[in-house]
Amino acid sequence: MSTQIVTGAVMLSTGELVSLQATATDGTESELQTSGTVGAGGGIAATSIGTYANGKAITHFIQPIAAAGQVQYCYLSRRGEILRCIEIGGSEQMNSPVAIPPIQLQAGDSLRILTGAATVDLRQVNYNVVCNDGTNAIFTGQPGTGTSGGTSLTHILSGQGLGESLTGRSIVSHFATGTEGARYASGSVLLVNDRGLPMGGTIVTNVSNQTCKPNSVGGAKVMLNWQAQVVLIA
Repeated sequence: MSTQIVTGAVMLSTGELVSLQATATDGTESELQTSGTVGAGGGIAATSIGTYANGKAITHFIQPIAAAGQVQYCYLSRRGEILRCIEIGGSEQMNSPVAIPPIQLQAGDSLRILTGAATVDLRQVNYNVVCNDGTNAIFTGQPGTGTSGGTSLTHILSGQGLGESLTGRSIVSHFATGTEGARYASGSVLLVNDRGLPMGGTIVTNVSNQTCKPNSVGGAKVMLNWQAQVVLIA
């Protein structure tokens, strides 16, 4: 299996800047830890962000989570669940530092990442959402090479669809990433109801070309049997 070096950097509430680095195996979720090689004079041992900064808060991303190839998604995990979806970037497009709502860290918290390099991986679409009750979730799917039909995205942990996972919750912020937005209707991930009608959605961003930013446009209250889909047109 191929591997990629994934990097990032965060600022803590204490003013500390923490470099992050991992050698990730493509197609397998990995942990992004503190970098053990932050300077010629030495550094800190590679460890989970929650262990390193227990009780402190992440306040800024100084460098987005990026790799030479494709980062599919990143999230902060707590007790096996998605605590916070994390924005990703491109290695050749380092964005400005981004302030975020502070994330108070606990021992055991970890940053989880997925990278991809194979052709099928590069077709993957990743939809990140934040709901009105604070629930964060990530849904993914890998459209085929056809020019019609739809692909429904499923939760990365439970394998459930959008409606099964978030029934009754309202999506208040979301973003989607992928490399083939031009192949999709509206260039977007669509929130499709049980009659097949789009009720919301958000554009698919190729982070190698432009900044990935969450937005509140196109959110909706999710009902049972709804799907997050990309509809192929090319």
